[in-house]
Amino acid sequence: QVQLVESGGGLVQAGGSLRLSCAASGLTFSRYFMAWFRQAPGTEREFLAAISGTGENIYYADSVKGRFAISRDNAKNTVYLQMNSLKPEDTAVYYCSLPRNLRTVVGGQYEDAYWGQGTQVTVSA
Repeated sequence: QVQLVESGGGLVQAGGSLRLSCAASGLTFSRYFMAWFRQAPGTEREFLAAISGTGENIYYADSVKGRFAISRDNAKNTVYLQMNSLKPEDTAVYYCSLPRNLRTVVGGQYEDAYWGQGTQVTVSA
C-alpha cells in the first residue's frame, strides 16, 4: 500500500527557513504528481504546491509563491518543500499528498489522494 511519511517540521523564528521531506513507498514514484497542503487551526486545508512526476510541471499557491519551493528526488522516492522567509501565519500542520486526481483534490475532494500523517510547523513572531 501507499505510505507517505513527512519530516522536518519544528519551531522556527519569523524570517527563518525549514525544509520538509516526504518519503513515499508502495508506488512507482516518478509516475505521479506529488503535492503539499497545510491546515492551520480553525481553517480549511490549503493547497500549497504540486510537482509532476518528472518535475516538468510545478504549481504554487499565491500565498507561498516566491517563498516556498517544491522539488523531488525520484531516486530517493522523496518530495521536498523548501520554506523560506517564514511568517507566523505559516504556522500549520503540513501534509504530503499523492493525488490520484490533482484537479479534484485541489478542489476539496481530499479522499482522492493519499496523505501523510502531517508535520507541525510553528513560526514565532
